[in-house]
Amino acid sequence: MTYGAPDMPMSLPAATEAAVTREDVLRARDRWKVRESRSRGRWLRLLWLLAGPGVLVMLGENDGPSMISYATTGATYGIGFFVPFILLTFVLAFIVQEMTVRLGAVTQRGHAELIFQRFGPFWGYFAMADLVFGNILTLITEFIAIQAGGLYFGVPSWLSVTMGGILVFASLTLRRYWTWERAVMALTAFNLLFVPAALFAHPSGAALAHALVSWGPLPGGVTAGFVTLILSNIGATVTPWMIFFQQSAVVDKGLTKADIAEGRWDTALGTILAAIAAIATVAATAPLFAHHVDVSKLNDGADFATALRPLLGTTGATLFALGIIEAGLVAAMTISTSSAYAFCETFHERHSLNLSFSQGRWFYGVTIFSCLFAGGIVLIPGTPLVALTLTVNVIATLLMAPALVFLLLLINDREIMGDAANGWWSNLAGGATVGAISLVGVFYGVITAIPGLLGK
Repeated sequence: MTYGAPDMPMSLPAATEAAVTREDVLRARDRWKVRESRSRGRWLRLLWLLAGPGVLVMLGENDGPSMISYATTGATYGIGFFVPFILLTFVLAFIVQEMTVRLGAVTQRGHAELIFQRFGPFWGYFAMADLVFGNILTLITEFIAIQAGGLYFGVPSWLSVTMGGILVFASLTLRRYWTWERAVMALTAFNLLFVPAALFAHPSGAALAHALVSWGPLPGGVTAGFVTLILSNIGATVTPWMIFFQQSAVVDKGLTKADIAEGRWDTALGTILAAIAAIATVAATAPLFAHHVDVSKLNDGADFATALRPLLGTTGATLFALGIIEAGLVAAMTISTSSAYAFCETFHERHSLNLSFSQGRWFYGVTIFSCLFAGGIVLIPGTPLVALTLTVNVIATLLMAPALVFLLLLINDREIMGDAANGWWSNLAGGATVGAISLVGVFYGVITAIPGLLGK
Protein backbone atom coordinates (compact mmCIF):
# COMPACT_ATOMS: atom_id res chain seq x y z
CA MET A 1 0.00 0.00 0.00
CA THR A 2 1.34 3.42 -0.87
CA TYR A 3 0.47 6.92 0.27
CA GLY A 4 1.17 10.31 -1.17
CA ALA A 5 2.30 12.00 2.03
CA PRO A 6 6.07 12.62 1.96
CA ASP A 7 6.38 12.20 5.72
CA MET A 8 4.99 8.66 5.57
CA PRO A 9 6.83 5.58 4.32
CA MET A 10 5.90 4.64 0.78
CA SER A 11 5.42 1.02 1.81
CA LEU A 12 4.57 -0.63 5.06
CA PRO A 13 5.27 -4.09 6.46
CA ALA A 14 2.28 -6.39 6.41
CA ALA A 15 1.76 -6.24 10.18
CA THR A 16 1.86 -2.45 10.20
CA GLU A 17 -0.28 -2.20 7.08
CA ALA A 18 -3.00 -4.25 8.73
CA ALA A 19 -3.16 -1.74 11.57
CA VAL A 20 -3.74 1.19 9.22
CA THR A 21 -7.42 2.13 9.16
CA ARG A 22 -9.54 3.93 6.61
CA GLU A 23 -9.53 6.85 9.03
CA ASP A 24 -5.70 6.95 8.93
CA VAL A 25 -5.66 6.85 5.13
CA LEU A 26 -8.16 9.70 4.78
CA ARG A 27 -6.24 11.89 7.22
CA ALA A 28 -2.94 11.11 5.48
CA ARG A 29 -4.37 12.19 2.14
CA ASP A 30 -5.63 15.44 3.64
CA ARG A 31 -2.25 16.13 5.24
CA TRP A 32 -0.50 15.53 1.94
CA LYS A 33 -2.61 18.24 0.29
CA VAL A 34 -1.81 20.61 3.18
CA ARG A 35 1.94 19.95 3.00
CA GLU A 36 1.96 20.37 -0.76
CA SER A 37 0.14 23.70 -0.59
CA ARG A 38 2.39 24.97 2.19
CA SER A 39 5.60 23.96 0.40
CA ARG A 40 4.47 25.72 -2.79
CA GLY A 41 3.38 28.87 -0.97
CA ARG A 42 -0.24 28.53 -2.10
CA TRP A 43 -1.63 30.27 0.96
CA LEU A 44 -5.19 30.78 -0.22
CA ARG A 45 -5.52 27.10 -1.07
CA LEU A 46 -3.91 26.24 2.26
CA LEU A 47 -6.46 28.35 4.10
CA TRP A 48 -9.26 26.73 2.10
CA LEU A 49 -7.99 23.27 3.05
CA LEU A 50 -7.65 24.09 6.75
CA ALA A 51 -10.74 26.27 7.17
CA GLY A 52 -13.84 24.68 8.62
CA PRO A 53 -13.97 24.21 12.40
CA GLY A 54 -13.87 27.96 13.09
CA VAL A 55 -16.49 28.88 10.51
CA LEU A 56 -18.75 26.04 11.63
CA VAL A 57 -18.51 26.81 15.33
CA MET A 58 -19.18 30.53 14.93
CA LEU A 59 -22.01 30.29 12.40
CA GLY A 60 -23.32 27.19 14.19
CA GLU A 61 -23.65 29.30 17.33
CA ASN A 62 -25.82 31.72 15.33
CA ASP A 63 -28.50 29.17 16.09
CA GLY A 64 -32.26 29.35 16.59
CA PRO A 65 -32.33 30.80 20.13
CA SER A 66 -29.43 33.12 19.31
CA MET A 67 -31.20 34.65 16.32
CA ILE A 68 -34.40 34.96 18.38
CA SER A 69 -32.32 36.68 21.06
CA TYR A 70 -30.91 39.14 18.52
CA ALA A 71 -34.39 39.66 17.06
CA THR A 72 -35.81 40.36 20.53
CA THR A 73 -32.94 42.77 21.16
CA GLY A 74 -33.61 44.72 17.96
CA ALA A 75 -37.35 44.80 18.58
CA THR A 76 -36.89 45.93 22.20
CA TYR A 77 -34.00 48.41 21.97
CA GLY A 78 -33.42 49.15 18.30
CA ILE A 79 -29.87 49.50 17.01
CA GLY A 80 -28.45 51.56 19.85
CA PHE A 81 -26.73 50.04 22.88
CA PHE A 82 -26.69 46.40 21.79
CA VAL A 83 -24.94 46.72 18.41
CA PRO A 84 -21.50 47.48 19.95
CA PHE A 85 -22.27 45.08 22.81
CA ILE A 86 -22.86 42.23 20.36
CA LEU A 87 -19.57 43.05 18.63
CA LEU A 88 -17.85 42.84 22.03
CA THR A 89 -19.35 39.40 22.70
CA PHE A 90 -17.95 38.15 19.40
CA VAL A 91 -14.51 39.47 20.37
CA LEU A 92 -14.84 37.42 23.57
CA ALA A 93 -15.91 34.41 21.52
CA PHE A 94 -12.84 34.72 19.28
CA ILE A 95 -10.53 34.89 22.33
CA VAL A 96 -12.06 31.71 23.73
CA GLN A 97 -12.08 29.79 20.46
CA GLU A 98 -8.53 30.80 19.52
CA MET A 99 -7.34 29.14 22.71
CA THR A 100 -9.42 26.10 21.76
CA VAL A 101 -7.70 25.86 18.35
CA ARG A 102 -4.26 25.88 19.94
CA LEU A 103 -5.25 23.31 22.54
CA GLY A 104 -6.59 20.87 19.96
CA ALA A 105 -3.80 21.35 17.42
CA VAL A 106 -1.01 20.85 19.99
CA THR A 107 -2.45 18.05 22.12
CA GLN A 108 -4.37 16.15 19.41
CA ARG A 109 -7.00 15.43 22.04
CA GLY A 110 -10.64 16.44 22.30
CA HIS A 111 -11.66 18.70 25.17
CA ALA A 112 -13.54 16.09 27.18
CA GLU A 113 -10.73 13.57 26.72
CA LEU A 114 -8.13 16.10 27.84
CA ILE A 115 -10.08 17.07 30.98
CA PHE A 116 -10.47 13.39 31.85
CA GLN A 117 -6.74 12.74 31.39
CA ARG A 118 -5.42 15.83 33.18
CA PHE A 119 -7.94 16.22 36.04
CA GLY A 120 -9.28 12.72 36.56
CA PRO A 121 -12.61 10.92 36.14
CA PHE A 122 -14.64 13.12 38.50
CA TRP A 123 -13.95 16.34 36.63
CA GLY A 124 -14.15 14.52 33.31
CA TYR A 125 -17.67 13.31 34.06
CA PHE A 126 -18.57 16.71 35.52
CA ALA A 127 -17.50 18.52 32.35
CA MET A 128 -19.37 16.06 30.15
CA ALA A 129 -22.53 16.34 32.27
CA ASP A 130 -22.29 20.15 32.16
CA LEU A 131 -22.03 19.99 28.37
CA VAL A 132 -24.73 17.38 27.77
CA PHE A 133 -27.25 19.19 29.99
CA GLY A 134 -26.79 22.44 28.10
CA ASN A 135 -26.65 20.69 24.73
CA ILE A 136 -29.93 18.83 25.21
CA LEU A 137 -31.75 22.04 26.12
CA THR A 138 -30.16 23.88 23.21
CA LEU A 139 -30.86 21.05 20.77
CA ILE A 140 -34.54 21.16 21.70
CA THR A 141 -34.61 24.86 20.82
CA GLU A 142 -32.97 24.16 17.46
CA PHE A 143 -35.88 21.92 16.52
CA ILE A 144 -38.23 24.62 17.86
CA ALA A 145 -36.56 27.01 15.38
CA ILE A 146 -36.96 24.53 12.53
CA GLN A 147 -40.60 24.05 13.52
CA ALA A 148 -41.19 27.82 13.76
CA GLY A 149 -39.68 28.50 10.35
CA GLY A 150 -41.79 25.73 8.87
CA LEU A 151 -44.97 27.12 10.43
CA TYR A 152 -44.41 30.43 8.66
CA PHE A 153 -44.61 28.54 5.36
CA GLY A 154 -47.60 26.50 6.49
CA VAL A 155 -45.63 23.27 7.05
CA PRO A 156 -47.02 21.12 9.91
CA SER A 157 -44.81 20.84 12.98
CA TRP A 158 -44.37 17.07 12.71
CA LEU A 159 -43.24 17.34 9.09
CA SER A 160 -40.72 20.17 9.59
CA VAL A 161 -39.21 18.49 12.67
CA THR A 162 -39.04 15.14 10.87
CA MET A 163 -37.39 16.69 7.81
CA GLY A 164 -34.89 18.45 10.05
CA GLY A 165 -33.99 15.15 11.72
CA ILE A 166 -33.67 13.39 8.35
CA LEU A 167 -31.23 16.05 7.11
CA VAL A 168 -29.10 15.66 10.25
CA PHE A 169 -29.04 11.88 9.77
CA ALA A 170 -28.28 12.25 6.05
CA SER A 171 -25.21 14.35 6.83
CA LEU A 172 -23.82 11.46 8.92
CA THR A 173 -24.06 9.04 5.99
CA LEU A 174 -21.24 10.94 4.26
CA ARG A 175 -18.81 9.04 6.56
CA ARG A 176 -16.03 11.49 5.79
CA TYR A 177 -15.10 14.44 8.00
CA TRP A 178 -14.05 16.60 5.05
CA THR A 179 -17.29 15.99 3.12
CA TRP A 180 -19.47 16.51 6.21
CA GLU A 181 -17.63 19.72 7.03
CA ARG A 182 -18.01 21.14 3.50
CA ALA A 183 -21.70 20.20 3.32
CA VAL A 184 -22.46 21.92 6.63
CA MET A 185 -20.32 24.92 5.65
CA ALA A 186 -22.44 25.29 2.51
CA LEU A 187 -25.54 25.38 4.71
CA THR A 188 -24.01 28.05 6.98
CA ALA A 189 -23.93 30.44 4.02
CA PHE A 190 -27.70 30.74 4.43
CA ASN A 191 -27.11 32.34 7.84
CA LEU A 192 -26.28 35.45 5.84
CA LEU A 193 -29.90 35.61 4.61
CA PHE A 194 -30.40 37.95 7.55
CA VAL A 195 -28.26 40.53 5.72
CA PRO A 196 -30.62 41.05 2.75
CA ALA A 197 -33.54 40.81 5.19
CA ALA A 198 -31.99 43.74 7.07
CA LEU A 199 -31.62 45.72 3.83
CA PHE A 200 -35.39 45.54 3.37
CA ALA A 201 -35.63 47.41 6.68
CA HIS A 202 -33.62 50.29 5.14
CA PRO A 203 -31.35 50.72 8.17
CA SER A 204 -29.68 54.07 8.66
CA GLY A 205 -25.93 53.85 8.14
CA ALA A 206 -25.47 57.00 10.18
CA ALA A 207 -27.44 55.52 13.08
CA LEU A 208 -25.37 52.32 12.99
CA ALA A 209 -22.12 54.31 12.92
CA HIS A 210 -23.31 56.50 15.79
CA ALA A 211 -24.23 53.44 17.84
CA LEU A 212 -20.79 51.94 17.28
CA VAL A 213 -18.98 55.15 18.21
CA SER A 214 -21.12 56.31 21.12
CA TRP A 215 -22.37 52.90 22.38
CA GLY A 216 -25.87 54.26 21.73
CA PRO A 217 -28.70 55.12 24.13
CA LEU A 218 -30.41 52.64 26.45
CA PRO A 219 -34.17 53.25 26.41
CA GLY A 220 -35.76 52.44 29.75
CA GLY A 221 -32.52 52.14 31.70
CA VAL A 222 -31.22 49.03 33.49
CA THR A 223 -34.09 46.64 34.23
CA ALA A 224 -34.45 42.92 34.88
CA GLY A 225 -35.41 42.46 31.22
CA PHE A 226 -32.29 44.33 30.13
CA VAL A 227 -30.02 42.09 32.25
CA THR A 228 -31.76 39.00 30.86
CA LEU A 229 -31.06 40.21 27.32
CA ILE A 230 -27.42 40.90 28.28
CA LEU A 231 -27.03 37.28 29.41
CA SER A 232 -28.98 36.01 26.43
CA ASN A 233 -26.72 37.87 24.00
CA ILE A 234 -23.60 36.58 25.74
CA GLY A 235 -25.04 33.06 25.58
CA ALA A 236 -25.72 33.63 21.89
CA THR A 237 -21.98 33.93 21.17
CA VAL A 238 -20.03 32.17 23.96
CA THR A 239 -21.22 28.70 25.02
CA PRO A 240 -19.62 25.47 26.32
CA TRP A 241 -20.48 23.34 23.28
CA MET A 242 -18.34 25.60 21.08
CA ILE A 243 -15.18 24.67 23.00
CA PHE A 244 -15.92 20.95 22.90
CA PHE A 245 -16.95 20.94 19.25
CA GLN A 246 -14.12 23.02 17.80
CA GLN A 247 -11.37 21.23 19.72
CA SER A 248 -12.66 17.82 18.64
CA ALA A 249 -13.21 19.04 15.06
CA VAL A 250 -9.64 20.38 14.93
CA VAL A 251 -8.41 16.91 15.93
CA ASP A 252 -10.80 15.10 13.57
CA LYS A 253 -9.71 17.35 10.70
CA GLY A 254 -6.07 16.62 11.51
CA LEU A 255 -4.75 20.12 12.24
CA THR A 256 -1.30 20.21 13.82
CA LYS A 257 0.79 22.81 15.60
CA ALA A 258 2.02 24.05 12.20
CA ASP A 259 -1.58 24.90 11.28
CA ILE A 260 -2.39 27.13 14.26
CA ALA A 261 -2.07 30.36 12.23
CA GLU A 262 -4.56 29.11 9.63
CA GLY A 263 -6.82 27.92 12.47
CA ARG A 264 -6.83 31.47 13.82
CA TRP A 265 -7.76 32.89 10.41
CA ASP A 266 -10.53 30.29 10.10
CA THR A 267 -11.91 31.30 13.50
CA ALA A 268 -11.58 35.01 12.68
CA LEU A 269 -13.46 34.53 9.40
CA GLY A 270 -16.25 32.68 11.20
CA THR A 271 -16.37 35.42 13.86
CA ILE A 272 -16.71 38.20 11.28
CA LEU A 273 -19.42 36.41 9.28
CA ALA A 274 -21.39 35.50 12.41
CA ALA A 275 -21.16 39.05 13.78
CA ILE A 276 -22.43 40.47 10.48
CA ALA A 277 -25.42 38.11 10.52
CA ALA A 278 -26.14 38.90 14.19
CA ILE A 279 -26.08 42.67 13.71
CA ALA A 280 -28.15 42.28 10.53
CA THR A 281 -30.79 40.46 12.60
CA VAL A 282 -30.91 43.36 15.06
CA ALA A 283 -31.23 45.82 12.15
CA ALA A 284 -33.93 43.72 10.48
CA THR A 285 -36.10 43.75 13.61
CA ALA A 286 -35.40 47.35 14.64
CA PRO A 287 -38.52 48.55 12.74
CA LEU A 288 -40.59 46.64 15.32
CA PHE A 289 -39.02 48.89 17.98
CA ALA A 290 -39.68 52.00 15.90
CA HIS A 291 -43.33 51.01 15.45
CA HIS A 292 -43.76 50.15 19.16
CA VAL A 293 -44.72 46.52 18.53
CA ASP A 294 -45.34 44.57 21.76
CA VAL A 295 -42.38 42.16 21.78
CA SER A 296 -43.92 40.05 24.56
CA LYS A 297 -46.42 38.74 22.02
CA LEU A 298 -43.67 37.51 19.66
CA ASN A 299 -42.74 34.02 20.79
CA ASP A 300 -40.65 32.49 18.02
CA GLY A 301 -39.20 32.91 14.54
CA ALA A 302 -42.58 32.49 12.86
CA ASP A 303 -44.10 35.28 14.97
CA PHE A 304 -41.19 37.60 14.22
CA ALA A 305 -41.37 36.87 10.50
CA THR A 306 -45.12 37.44 10.48
CA ALA A 307 -44.78 40.72 12.40
CA LEU A 308 -42.03 41.87 10.02
CA ARG A 309 -44.03 41.19 6.85
CA PRO A 310 -45.85 44.56 6.84
CA LEU A 311 -42.54 46.34 7.54
CA LEU A 312 -40.06 44.42 5.39
CA GLY A 313 -42.43 43.09 2.77
CA THR A 314 -43.05 39.45 1.90
CA THR A 315 -39.54 38.90 0.53
CA GLY A 316 -37.80 40.31 3.60
CA ALA A 317 -40.00 38.31 6.00
CA THR A 318 -39.47 35.14 3.93
CA LEU A 319 -35.69 35.58 4.06
CA PHE A 320 -35.94 36.01 7.84
CA ALA A 321 -37.96 32.79 8.22
CA LEU A 322 -35.54 30.85 5.98
CA GLY A 323 -32.64 32.15 8.07
CA ILE A 324 -34.33 30.84 11.24
CA ILE A 325 -34.68 27.37 9.68
CA GLU A 326 -31.00 27.38 8.63
CA ALA A 327 -29.94 28.52 12.10
CA GLY A 328 -31.73 25.61 13.75
CA LEU A 329 -30.61 23.02 11.21
CA VAL A 330 -26.89 23.83 11.21
CA ALA A 331 -26.81 24.05 15.01
CA ALA A 332 -28.60 20.69 15.29
CA MET A 333 -25.83 19.14 13.20
CA THR A 334 -22.93 20.70 15.12
CA ILE A 335 -24.35 20.54 18.66
CA SER A 336 -25.41 16.89 18.41
CA THR A 337 -21.94 16.10 17.08
CA SER A 338 -20.27 17.93 19.98
CA SER A 339 -22.26 15.78 22.43
CA ALA A 340 -21.14 12.63 20.60
CA TYR A 341 -17.49 13.72 20.63
CA ALA A 342 -17.60 14.46 24.38
CA PHE A 343 -19.46 11.25 25.28
CA CYS A 344 -17.10 9.01 23.31
CA GLU A 345 -13.98 10.81 24.51
CA THR A 346 -15.07 10.41 28.13
CA PHE A 347 -15.93 6.72 27.77
CA HIS A 348 -12.98 5.94 25.47
CA GLU A 349 -15.05 5.01 22.43
CA ARG A 350 -13.96 5.72 18.85
CA HIS A 351 -15.10 9.14 17.69
CA SER A 352 -14.68 10.49 14.18
CA LEU A 353 -16.81 11.40 11.20
CA ASN A 354 -14.40 9.28 9.15
CA LEU A 355 -15.66 6.09 10.80
CA SER A 356 -18.11 3.63 9.34
CA PHE A 357 -21.37 3.12 11.25
CA SER A 358 -20.15 -0.20 12.65
CA GLN A 359 -16.85 1.29 13.83
CA GLY A 360 -18.43 4.45 15.24
CA ARG A 361 -21.70 3.00 16.50
CA TRP A 362 -21.48 4.88 19.82
CA PHE A 363 -20.46 8.14 18.15
CA TYR A 364 -23.25 8.04 15.56
CA GLY A 365 -25.66 6.54 18.08
CA VAL A 366 -25.31 9.45 20.51
CA THR A 367 -25.72 11.95 17.65
CA ILE A 368 -28.88 10.28 16.38
CA PHE A 369 -30.38 9.64 19.82
CA SER A 370 -29.89 13.25 20.95
CA CYS A 371 -31.68 14.52 17.82
CA LEU A 372 -34.53 12.01 18.21
CA PHE A 373 -34.94 12.97 21.87
CA ALA A 374 -34.92 16.72 21.17
CA GLY A 375 -37.28 16.45 18.22
CA GLY A 376 -39.61 14.23 20.21
CA ILE A 377 -39.79 16.75 23.07
CA VAL A 378 -40.75 19.51 20.63
CA LEU A 379 -43.68 17.45 19.34
CA ILE A 380 -45.12 16.67 22.78
CA PRO A 381 -48.33 18.69 23.21
CA GLY A 382 -48.15 21.23 26.01
CA THR A 383 -44.34 21.41 26.17
CA PRO A 384 -43.33 24.97 27.25
CA LEU A 385 -41.43 25.68 24.02
CA VAL A 386 -41.49 29.45 24.41
CA ALA A 387 -40.00 29.34 27.91
CA LEU A 388 -37.24 27.01 26.71
CA THR A 389 -36.35 29.24 23.76
CA LEU A 390 -36.16 32.38 25.89
CA THR A 391 -34.04 30.88 28.69
CA VAL A 392 -31.62 28.53 26.91
CA ASN A 393 -29.02 31.23 26.17
CA VAL A 394 -29.18 32.42 29.77
CA ILE A 395 -28.55 28.86 30.98
CA ALA A 396 -25.66 28.53 28.51
CA THR A 397 -24.09 31.69 29.93
CA LEU A 398 -24.40 30.42 33.51
CA LEU A 399 -22.77 27.11 32.50
CA MET A 400 -19.91 28.86 30.70
CA ALA A 401 -17.78 29.82 33.72
CA PRO A 402 -16.66 26.26 34.66
CA ALA A 403 -15.96 25.45 31.00
CA LEU A 404 -13.74 28.54 30.70
CA VAL A 405 -11.88 27.68 33.91
CA PHE A 406 -11.01 24.23 32.50
CA LEU A 407 -9.92 25.84 29.24
CA LEU A 408 -7.62 28.33 30.98
CA LEU A 409 -6.07 25.64 33.18
CA LEU A 410 -5.35 23.42 30.17
CA ILE A 411 -4.05 26.16 27.88
CA ASN A 412 -1.60 27.22 30.63
CA ASP A 413 -0.37 23.66 31.21
CA ARG A 414 3.13 23.89 29.73
CA GLU A 415 3.66 20.16 30.11
CA ILE A 416 1.19 19.57 27.30
CA MET A 417 1.29 22.94 25.51
CA GLY A 418 4.99 23.82 25.55
CA ASP A 419 5.67 27.18 23.89
CA ALA A 420 2.07 27.29 22.58
CA ALA A 421 0.76 27.91 26.10
CA ASN A 422 -0.95 31.20 26.90
CA GLY A 423 1.08 34.36 27.23
CA TRP A 424 0.20 37.17 29.63
CA TRP A 425 -2.08 38.93 27.13
CA SER A 426 -4.11 35.80 26.42
CA ASN A 427 -4.44 35.09 30.14
CA LEU A 428 -5.53 38.67 30.79
CA ALA A 429 -8.17 38.47 28.05
CA GLY A 430 -9.30 34.99 29.09
CA GLY A 431 -9.41 35.91 32.78
CA ALA A 432 -11.40 39.05 32.00
CA THR A 433 -13.86 36.96 29.98
CA VAL A 434 -14.36 34.51 32.85
CA GLY A 435 -14.71 37.37 35.33
CA ALA A 436 -17.21 39.31 33.21
CA ILE A 437 -19.43 36.30 32.53
CA SER A 438 -19.32 35.25 36.19
CA LEU A 439 -20.21 38.75 37.43
CA VAL A 440 -23.14 39.07 35.04
CA GLY A 441 -24.31 35.60 36.11
CA VAL A 442 -24.12 36.57 39.79
CA PHE A 443 -25.98 39.81 39.09
CA TYR A 444 -28.69 37.87 37.27
CA GLY A 445 -28.96 35.49 40.25
CA VAL A 446 -29.38 38.43 42.62
CA ILE A 447 -32.15 40.13 40.63
CA THR A 448 -33.87 36.76 40.21
CA ALA A 449 -33.78 36.16 43.97
CA ILE A 450 -34.91 39.76 44.68
CA PRO A 451 -37.44 40.52 41.93
CA GLY A 452 -38.14 44.07 43.15
CA LEU A 453 -34.50 45.16 42.97
CA LEU A 454 -34.90 46.42 39.40
CA GLY A 455 -37.84 47.38 37.27
CA LYS A 456 -39.54 44.97 34.95
